[in-house]
Amino acid sequence: MMEMAQTITEKILAAHSGQEEVHPGQFVMARVDLMLGNDVTAPIAIEEFRKIGAKGLADASRVVLVADHGTPNMDIKAAEQCRVMREFARAEGVEHFFDVGKGGIEHALLPEEGLVAPGECVIGADSHTCTYGALGAFASGVGSTDLAATMASGSCWLRVPESIKVVFRGERKRWVGGKDLILYTIGKMGVAGATYQALEFCGETIESLPMSDRLTMCNMAVEAGAKNGIVAPDAVTEAYMKTVTSRPYEAVVSDAEAEYTRTIEIDCAEVELQVATPHLPENAKAVSALEETPIDQVVIGSCTNGRIEDLRMAAEVLKGRTVSPGVRLIVIPATPRVQLQAIREGLAEVFLEAGGALTTPTCGPCLGMHTGVLAKGERALATTNRNFVGRMGHPESEVYLAGPAVAAASAVLGRIGGPEELS
Repeated sequence: MMEMAQTITEKILAAHSGQEEVHPGQFVMARVDLMLGNDVTAPIAIEEFRKIGAKGLADASRVVLVADHGTPNMDIKAAEQCRVMREFARAEGVEHFFDVGKGGIEHALLPEEGLVAPGECVIGADSHTCTYGALGAFASGVGSTDLAATMASGSCWLRVPESIKVVFRGERKRWVGGKDLILYTIGKMGVAGATYQALEFCGETIESLPMSDRLTMCNMAVEAGAKNGIVAPDAVTEAYMKTVTSRPYEAVVSDAEAEYTRTIEIDCAEVELQVATPHLPENAKAVSALEETPIDQVVIGSCTNGRIEDLRMAAEVLKGRTVSPGVRLIVIPATPRVQLQAIREGLAEVFLEAGGALTTPTCGPCLGMHTGVLAKGERALATTNRNFVGRMGHPESEVYLAGPAVAAASAVLGRIGGPEELS
């Protein structure tokens, strides 16, 4: 019998459920290579893990716990959440427990630590777990109860998603990066345009895109409703993996004849620097199309754009310039390693001399927890991934989304604008 042509997502789920092939809509019990929880979601999973009477973890080496959301502890409740996670890790022998000073923002941390590899199956109790698809892995967010069951059994019940092929062609304009490409794509598709489907990013532009930009794009696949975002492993992936791990892995790619529910073509030469206006990521517009929009705060960081490449781009725009009076600039390196690199390269000096604040790695302001919460009527431009009502603080505040170049330029201009406006 002839084997059916399959997408990369289907191949990974088939391999992890012990089958030759799987089909969209099929339910599978997939062996999970890595399962993740943070200080907001893991304590709930730990409680459920104990409720079901689990005798122990299926495999402690496959569990990762990261304290990144309400840390450094923003209040007593946050401290208690981290204590629950810390004690569980100690009791169950979880070696991959990352505390303050040793971890950072989970979705930047795991690739950096070489904990995710091509061809693997990853679930995490955080919606942006889809980030790891940039490495050619199937990665998807789940609920805390799903995490509890997976920690106990080592496997997770999943429905095989249909796949949408998004083909990017053409040369990118100056400053345009992965954030602009994904905002533009979400603007075309809408926040429900890929509900429970796999977004497979491909084409000549993706092939030339560095890993940092691929991670940014897959990170925001969920903002189009996708189950996962994914990029086929190639020379860029292989080169990146060599810098983070020496362990073996098995990369897979889609068959040429694989079926997709639809194909979207994007000419990157037409993509300008993007800004998503309140209150949905789908409200993407070219920065040149925005009229005078004053801002109170700029946040550069998060699991979307807190990598060293993002900070380098921001520093290039900010060097020798000053943050506009009345604007607060908060720069958050995604991990301690990124922070140290930023110091070594002189980027930290650029941010501080410009009048910005450089903080320790944390998710903090992205979800309105701490380190940059907005007051009523305030407006922020951020390199984060969501701009829902009240996402960064008061329900009557506003969040605009952009990449690091626009964020840095806007901090100097005192309003939303691009780096080309700076003389």
